Amino acid sequence: MAHAHHDHGHHHHDHAGREARDFGRAFAIGITINLIYVAGEAVYGVFANSLALLADASHNFGDVVSLGLAWLAAWLGEKAPTARYTYGLRSSSILAALANAVMLAVITGGIGWEAILRLMRPEPAAGKTIMIVAAAGIVVNGVTAAMFAAGRRTDLNIRSAFQHMASDALVALGVVITGGLILLTKQPWLDPAISLLISGVIVWGAWSLLREALDLALAAVPAGVDREGVLGYLGGLPGVTGVHDLHIWGMSTTETALTAHLVRPGAPLDDALLAQACLELKRRFSIHHATLQVEDGAQDHTCELVTHAAE
Repeated sequence: MAHAHHDHGHHHHDHAGREARDFGRAFAIGITINLIYVAGEAVYGVFANSLALLADASHNFGDVVSLGLAWLAAWLGEKAPTARYTYGLRSSSILAALANAVMLAVITGGIGWEAILRLMRPEPAAGKTIMIVAAAGIVVNGVTAAMFAAGRRTDLNIRSAFQHMASDALVALGVVITGGLILLTKQPWLDPAISLLISGVIVWGAWSLLREALDLALAAVPAGVDREGVLGYLGGLPGVTGVHDLHIWGMSTTETALTAHLVRPGAPLDDALLAQACLELKRRFSIHHATLQVEDGAQDHTCELVTHAAE
């Protein structure tokens, strides 16, 4: 006889929703000030003939979109499940990450190509203007990062926003250094060279984000979950002689789900044990939605998936 137990992780869902509401103002302010800065940086980049500024403006525009997508995904993640979307819209955060990664790759490809062309035919750039505009970027990105600092330890979505903006402040610092070097050396090739370096930083971040988002979209075990540890814990539960059909995947970029079949020959139904197991999965492995099915191991009840796998 089989028995299934669900732990829906309502406490975590409420916490995630509360985080999204608490940081809604930070998202709004961050998007606004970054949009203003991007517009100014792009204009000055054209006037200063600086590809480094234009590259950083493109990157910062990507940040604005990524902040918007993160905010939208957090809001959609609060929506209650429906008969059609039985997990709600939690997976929208995965789609947002994929879209952000692809967008960054496209923008960076264009900037990188232009930088290569300029390396072959360097053009003069206004070093002083580059330094002033990029210095403003350090302030804008630093202030935006600071608004997300308080939540970076408890919410992965907030942490990614913090890290993204903090790294942008460092990139802007690199552009300031570029402007200073141009003023000192009068070497125009430094501008496209630093643009390529900035593009490399963006590509590295975009590739990492794309790989993680693809893993989540393909229902891979999330990087932070110890699958062998989960298997060992479930196999060590009282009366359990085997664990099969263990599946662990991300419902979103912040929540993890699990299903598993537990073999407990001759054991009585034990709702308390299953409830405790779900609580421990949440506490030890941050798995917030667990579904456990108990089987007695008799031949008549052999799992269909196990039978197919053995063929």
